[in-house]
Amino acid sequence: QVQLVESGGGLVQAGGSLRLSCAASGSIFSRNAMGWYRQAPGKQRELVAVITSGGNTNYAEFAKGRFTFSRDNARNTVYLQMNSLKPEDTAVYYCAAHLYGTVAYWGQGTQVTVSA
Repeated sequence: QVQLVESGGGLVQAGGSLRLSCAASGSIFSRNAMGWYRQAPGKQRELVAVITSGGNTNYAEFAKGRFTFSRDNARNTVYLQMNSLKPEDTAVYYCAAHLYGTVAYWGQGTQVTVSA
């Protein structure tokens, strides 16, 4: 079973930074593309960023220039560094493992709250 556990969320002032971590179990972690998603209250879940097994990244427009997605395959961990946070970034952030083009596993989420 692949298990994803997020950490690093919390309360931060606008303009501040947080680094989210997602620790994964499973023997195929290094082969998976990974994604960070977020869901704000009353809104649908949206993609924040994706990273391929080779380390290439793509970001949602709102994340470009502010968020950085990285992975450490040796540690079975991915990270989302979030800088210049805005109140509209407030959401539950989820880590996901992609398998052959679809989300196969979700983490339980970590709350990020950005105050004005």
